[in-house]
Amino acid sequence: MVMRAIGRLIWVPIAFLIAAAAAMFVLVTLGLETITHAVHNLDGDETISAAFDVAWQSTLIATGATIVPALLVVIIGEVARIRSWLYYLLGGGAALAAIPLIARIDPGTMTYSLPALWHVFATAGFAGGFVYWLLAGRNA
Repeated sequence: MVMRAIGRLIWVPIAFLIAAAAAMFVLVTLGLETITHAVHNLDGDETISAAFDVAWQSTLIATGATIVPALLVVIIGEVARIRSWLYYLLGGGAALAAIPLIARIDPGTMTYSLPALWHVFATAGFAGGFVYWLLAGRNA
C-alpha cells in the first residue's frame, strides 16, 4: 500500500511532464501551420507588422501561460480517482483553451488570431489530456 502510494507520487509528475511535452509539440506544430497560413494571406506591407504582432502575442502567451489550470485538472482527477478518458481529454482541452484568456490577447490586433488560437490551444490540450490519461489517469 505504501509502496503503491510512493510509486504514484513519482509517476504522476513524470506522466504530467510527458503529457505537457506532447501538448507543447502539438501546440508548436499546429500553431506554426496556422500562423503560416494567416501570414501568407496578407499583403507584402502587412507581413512585417503581422510578424511583429505574432511575436508580441507569443510573448504574451509565454508569460501568461501557467500550468495552474492543467495542474488543477490532474489534482482533481487524482484526488477524486476519476479514471474516465473523457474527463482528462475535455479537462486538458479546457485548461489550454483558457490560456489565451489568461494571457489577455487583444482580438482587435489580429482579426484571425483569437478563434484560430483557441482551436490550436484546445487541440493541444486534448492531446495532452489524452496522453496523461494513457500514462497515469486510467489507474487513478
